Amino acid sequence: MEEGKKEEKVLREQVIQAAIKYYEFKHKGSQRFFPGNRIPYAGRVFDEKEIANLVDSSLDFWLTTGRYAERFEREFAEFLGIQHCSLTNSGSSANLLALMALTSPKLGERMLKPGDEIITVAAGFPTTVAPAIQYGAVPVFVDVELPTYNIDCTQLEQALSGSTKGVMVAHTLGNPFDLQAVKSFCDRHNLWLIEDNCDALGSRYLYNGEWRYTGTIGHLGTSSFYPPHHMTMGEGGAVYTNDTTLKRLVESFRDWGRDCWCPSGRDNTCGNRFTQQFGELPHGYDHKYVYSHFGYNLKVTDMQAAIGCAQLEKLSGFIAARKKNWAQLRENLAELADIFVLPEATANSDPSWFGFLLTVREQARFSRDEIVNHLEMKGIQTRMLFAGNLIKHPCFDGMRSSGKGYRVVGSLENTDRIMRDTFWVGVYPGMTEDMIGYMSDTIRGYCTK
Repeated sequence: MEEGKKEEKVLREQVIQAAIKYYEFKHKGSQRFFPGNRIPYAGRVFDEKEIANLVDSSLDFWLTTGRYAERFEREFAEFLGIQHCSLTNSGSSANLLALMALTSPKLGERMLKPGDEIITVAAGFPTTVAPAIQYGAVPVFVDVELPTYNIDCTQLEQALSGSTKGVMVAHTLGNPFDLQAVKSFCDRHNLWLIEDNCDALGSRYLYNGEWRYTGTIGHLGTSSFYPPHHMTMGEGGAVYTNDTTLKRLVESFRDWGRDCWCPSGRDNTCGNRFTQQFGELPHGYDHKYVYSHFGYNLKVTDMQAAIGCAQLEKLSGFIAARKKNWAQLRENLAELADIFVLPEATANSDPSWFGFLLTVREQARFSRDEIVNHLEMKGIQTRMLFAGNLIKHPCFDGMRSSGKGYRVVGSLENTDRIMRDTFWVGVYPGMTEDMIGYMSDTIRGYCTK
């Protein structure tokens, strides 16, 4: 047996070393940047550690959630300073699970029901809003502020109704929303707060005099590990919380709706697998096959988690690089404040930026579409602020025509302005000073010619 283990260890190491050699041949090193080369808004940043972990996990052939997933959940929670992390297959699934956890009858009077209202914004990504609509809750849209691009907290009380059960909103491109104001509002009215932290991993906010990571102040926080984000697993996401009840509900909905919370591949960790009564099932029915919710299968694979474990070691450096690149762009473009609304960090925040937002002012001699087309032709990839105004999209056609299914507070003036006039460029860690300089020069040159 010992000889077999030694041989297995040697063979495993040989395979991993061969994979590392392939990485060095295929992926290692970066080509020198020349003006006109394509500058993506985001991308993967990895080295041989991700390759080694990925191959090591594949050799186990466990395939579903396993030892790397358990390790990642533990280490990611430690990084954020939070008790519980539950991995899932995407950030969008993380948002779905966070919302669906609040629909559990186990929450009693605080349970979210169809027809209840969730306050949010239309200037963002659709999967912050989609889970509420898909469940039958009613999103209530308020406007955002410039130059932070975050929720206008002065509209929260106006948005409140007798049906309001929570607030679910994202930190826009890494810039934290005013957590002090939003959390205080939720606390006053006994509302749930879900922080969509998918674009803001590593951002911090000074909450009640203490610096905290975004995603850890609300009842639930979510992350995405899609390649453009702060770290990647390819696909992947996470839900995190300090509330053990919410953690168990998230994992129930993630894992088919099961009532049991035994880890994958393990049985009877509670010691009561065959001794309990549930619903109208026979007494002692196998707890592993008792379902307390109508759930999904949204687990992550262990190979994804293996990549995440290597990425997590680099996360602090990724965050620092994003901050540096954003600050350099902000300094380089400061002279264009009469042409663009330049982004600003929210008060009492330390953003881990996802991108650099620019809104073309009315007095500019060009439109958003014109400068975007120019930058794209010069090899600089751009993006809109996602949906711009989500309720203008075809997915809302039916609700717009019926006047049912959502509610709007005020005119969404800034949201519409963002839809017309705003775009952003990247600040991801793979960017070099030459790339930042070229982007800055190209934007300045277009504005001053």
